[in-house]
Amino acid sequence: MQRRRTLTGAAGAVGASLVALALIPGVPSALADDDTARIVSTTAFDGRERLEVWSPSMGREITVDVQHPAGDTKRPTLYMLDGAEAHDEESGWYAMTDLQKLAAGEKLTVVTPVGDPHSYYTDWRTVDPGVGKKYMYETFLTEELPPLIDDEFDGNGRNAIAGASMGGVAALTLATRRPALYSGVAGYSDCANISSPQNQLLTRWDVSRGGGDATNMWGPFGDPEWSAHDPYVNAEKLRGKTIYMSSGNGVPGRYNNLVADPIGETVQGIIGEFGSWSCTGQMSNRLSRLGIPYTTNLRPSGTHKWGYWKDELHVSWPILMRSVGLR
Repeated sequence: MQRRRTLTGAAGAVGASLVALALIPGVPSALADDDTARIVSTTAFDGRERLEVWSPSMGREITVDVQHPAGDTKRPTLYMLDGAEAHDEESGWYAMTDLQKLAAGEKLTVVTPVGDPHSYYTDWRTVDPGVGKKYMYETFLTEELPPLIDDEFDGNGRNAIAGASMGGVAALTLATRRPALYSGVAGYSDCANISSPQNQLLTRWDVSRGGGDATNMWGPFGDPEWSAHDPYVNAEKLRGKTIYMSSGNGVPGRYNNLVADPIGETVQGIIGEFGSWSCTGQMSNRLSRLGIPYTTNLRPSGTHKWGYWKDELHVSWPILMRSVGLR
């Protein structure tokens, strides 16, 4: 494994000087028009390594956490994506589940992007005024980041991707749009048929909760980009992959407390999960008609909540590990 460095001390001073030069008119600098993805800094973070990665497509640094085993043996990589409420502190997969413990027993690198809620981990058409930035996450996650991870953390080129809710849609979407990159994919409590009229409405509402406008993402209603990013429409491209999907049916279960949070548990938890349950059933039927093998777990209870996604992570873990050659 290559040695990783954090830009501190004298190196940081040099970097600051270069930035200052880049701001002086007439002074050329690679920093002014850098079109090369790179790891800017690496710091220890709660049993992981926190990377700041320069993304040329987004023109800014993206925070990424990496968990990896010791040694320099070549290993596969699992990318885990958050739901729409992604926080800037760390991925919900580490804050709300025992992913760290699960991954610690594997010869596996785990990568979790941090922050940028309601982005759908996709390439947006333009800068969104409400968000103040242009998301280019498909480019980042599929073109810019993987070579850096493989080079720095001894990747063997075999990848799987999984996510919950918004991240589940994104995982399935990226697997259809970049099929050569992933051998396994898992979606928990997502809605794959994202281009249907009702799901376009729901997605627009979801994006608006983060201050954005989904027209700046995939265009107006009926734009072909919605279908182009729809895993249901493009399900044939999942052929040959290991596929896992799951959802509860919205009936409250052991992780629910309707008294403590009636609005969140009812509106987002129950109604949202029932929609995911319906979508997951539709996607399962679509794959069956195409003759594509898959595993689906449609639970008799459970809402749109991290406790259930933690359970599903455990159920799907052996399947994901098999997809990257670790079982």
